[in-house]
Amino acid sequence: MTSHAWLLLGFFLLVLLTLIKPLGIYIADVMEGRSTWALRLGDPIESATYRLCGVRKNEEMGWLHYALAILLFNGLGVLAVYALQRLQLWLPLNPQQLGNVSPDSAFNTAVSFVTNTNWQGYAGESTMSYLTQMLALTVQNFLSAATGIVVAIALIRGFARHTAQSVGNAWVDLTRITFYVLLPLALAFAVVLVSQGAIQNFAAYQDVTTLENATQTLAMGPVASQEAIKMIGTNGGGFFNANSAHPFENPTPLTNFFQMLAIFLIPGALCHTFGRLVGDARQGWAVLAAMTILFVVAALAVIYFEQQGNPLFAAAGVDQAASATQAGGNMEGKETRFGIADSGLFAAITTSASCGAVIAMHDSFTPLGGLAPLILMQLGEVVFGGVGSGLYGMLVFAIMAVFIAGLMIGRTPEYLGKKIEAYEMKMTSIAILVTPLLVLGGTAVAVMTVSGRAGIFNPGAHGFSEVLYAFTSVGNNNGSAFAGLSANTPFYNVLLAIAMWFGRLAVIVPVLAMAGSLAAKKRLAATAGTLPTHGPLFVTLLIGTVLLVGLLNYVPALALGPVVEHLMLWAGH
Repeated sequence: MTSHAWLLLGFFLLVLLTLIKPLGIYIADVMEGRSTWALRLGDPIESATYRLCGVRKNEEMGWLHYALAILLFNGLGVLAVYALQRLQLWLPLNPQQLGNVSPDSAFNTAVSFVTNTNWQGYAGESTMSYLTQMLALTVQNFLSAATGIVVAIALIRGFARHTAQSVGNAWVDLTRITFYVLLPLALAFAVVLVSQGAIQNFAAYQDVTTLENATQTLAMGPVASQEAIKMIGTNGGGFFNANSAHPFENPTPLTNFFQMLAIFLIPGALCHTFGRLVGDARQGWAVLAAMTILFVVAALAVIYFEQQGNPLFAAAGVDQAASATQAGGNMEGKETRFGIADSGLFAAITTSASCGAVIAMHDSFTPLGGLAPLILMQLGEVVFGGVGSGLYGMLVFAIMAVFIAGLMIGRTPEYLGKKIEAYEMKMTSIAILVTPLLVLGGTAVAVMTVSGRAGIFNPGAHGFSEVLYAFTSVGNNNGSAFAGLSANTPFYNVLLAIAMWFGRLAVIVPVLAMAGSLAAKKRLAATAGTLPTHGPLFVTLLIGTVLLVGLLNYVPALALGPVVEHLMLWAGH
């Protein structure tokens, strides 16, 4: 670990933790409808939106009604994004006259952006028109992020309320989080990006002459606006195929730092929102502490293993057992403007937070360097996680943790004054197990079928890792890729879309069911036998539960992929 790596990680955490509390307070006030300057200023527009859509602002929903509203909202989003892709040739804002997207790719992309996965099996600048990029993809970046946040808020209300039959109004929650949180943050960040050199235009692609006197075509477009919400909403879909490694998306080291910060900003702030809404800020800090510890360990691992380099690049005549490797570390696949430390930290952040944006090719990481991002996703992306989804995922593990503790002491488990009973544990089990089923089942299908193996260009353990990474990414709604897998085929487009859809909604529904059940319960007073859920002991228990319950399912698959590859690499094969 270099001094630059330590300073970068330390400064990143310092700035992040400084911003979390004020934003968390603001989100809590907005979502509870407290009188703030933002709500007073935006009330005319908000009220007009409700009148236009026929929404009764003060009418709340039970959990089932809330869940059906979310399902309808996301289902209509898939249809809209699919239609725009299939018709883009005949729609405006298409100066390059890009053709209509194929049915399987359009289906995959529609599900991808609606579920906040943003998996891209296509090259953005050569596939999507400006209108599709804006009206389909950028709009869904806002709406999918809003979906995750409101589900987390509904679960928080389940803990905060007692003997209640409702968890809020889905339409009001979606409107407020979009108007008062996502739009302002994205607008401010877009201005910063443009000021640093990110482009924002509707110009046709430009032909320029290079220093070698060759002609190169530079793609143009409304990039900054999509890039901003891509990071703020932990979406990850790049305007360009090179994603955040492209200088038009990520022009300077300053924008790179801001992009990393933007990914964690709302997930971190929601932890404080949680503590504030349940009436005990310590609960939020405990969850945040567990997330931060897991993240720091993973980030250090990625940077360390990448700075070790590849032993097969040892200089001739040097004893390989002495670990002579690439001078300076593994720069293969890295963005040379940022280097190993920044690339490694970015990889840990984007796979912790269900974002999927990249500034380096994860396929080119060392085996153990690539193992850390894999593990971060396989934990359920609860280490900060996606906006909203990270928090409600971690709270599911918190429920599991208090259940395990209750078994050990022979006491009915409680969390925040609510008894955790059979119904909550059934919903918890579904929410935790559905993703491993999708990831491991999808990987097995892919490697056992001819169509699945046809996309694998790297033989052996690394090819298996690429398939495992792909299904881990989509099943956990991340969207990043090892990229060595040729996945833009009807087989992968359909199979990955199924994993994305159920990886998102098959978790959301049981989480909302738990929210409704918890809201209806009475709040119990703490006694001498109540497990404190705000101190170091609970943080340790929560981390252990995440590692044991979240990761154990994947250990055999990881052994077949990156672990075997690492052993072969250091054996000289």
